[in-house]
Amino acid sequence: MKWKKVTAELNSFLDEKMSSFDAVRRPMFGSACYFTNGNMFAGTHQDTIILRLSEEDRLKIQSLYSEVTPFQPMEGRVMKEYVALPESVYGQSDTLKLWLSRSYQYALSLKPKVKPAH
Repeated sequence: MKWKKVTAELNSFLDEKMSSFDAVRRPMFGSACYFTNGNMFAGTHQDTIILRLSEEDRLKIQSLYSEVTPFQPMEGRVMKEYVALPESVYGQSDTLKLWLSRSYQYALSLKPKVKPAH
């Protein structure tokens, strides 16, 4: 399956929104992805912004916005704990700020990932 390449504009848009978070940006498959304590919590994929959220928050955001879907990087392969936000949702500045913060806080609550020594 071929992915639609993330636009530079969408990556830049998320970069700007992430400036207030203590996060590390790492590119993955041409997309901007953000990590804290070694755990990914936000990124871009095709024409969406993806967020890692607690189960409670995933249910909440999906009940508020029918356009938010479980994140599937490939058809039929749901990435656990992640949702995909279309522009209709991430285009609302206050909404995006709220859910980025929830995603960041959730990632901070997870056990830090430590790179193995070589």
